[in-house]
Amino acid sequence: MKLLFAQGNPGRQYARTRHNTGFIALDALAEAQGGTWRTQEKFRADIAEISLQGEKILLVKPLSFYNETGQVARGLVDFYKLNIAGDVLVIHDELALPFGTIRVREKGSDAGNNGIKSLNAHLGQSYARIRIGIWNERRDSMNDADFVLSAFSEEEIKQLHQLIETKITELIEAFVKGDLEPVSHTLEA
Repeated sequence: MKLLFAQGNPGRQYARTRHNTGFIALDALAEAQGGTWRTQEKFRADIAEISLQGEKILLVKPLSFYNETGQVARGLVDFYKLNIAGDVLVIHDELALPFGTIRVREKGSDAGNNGIKSLNAHLGQSYARIRIGIWNERRDSMNDADFVLSAFSEEEIKQLHQLIETKITELIEAFVKGDLEPVSHTLEA
């Protein structure tokens, strides 16, 4: 079994915000694979189950807020007795990367991301992650909190879905096979 864990905030008011990039990615994957979201209070998460390459995959959107997701992840890892380094993939937005840039890492520090700081506190640093860039020129005129909680434009949503359907899905499939390697990708590449 593999656990795909998205960073984001629960609630409709956050649905199309930059901080919910991970949720947007897993929503698209669930829809493409016929997964149905169910709220599981026991885990404090919305969870959809799909199958990729014969492997059971849990798609997880925590019901805690972005900066407090570590406990949710820890509960799932412990319950399912998962190997953090091989079975957990976190998908999240990255303020330091230009919009549409993807970086894959096998482990690492939080780099100032409070959600990752929470995950690292509860899981350690040795889990795979797909970081999706959200920065654009609007960021220079806003503080971090306002920017990450701002909504994507219609054009950005369209480009994000294109990126999810192509490159991010490919990276998730590589993770499931055990072939995910550090990489950097941009929209133009």
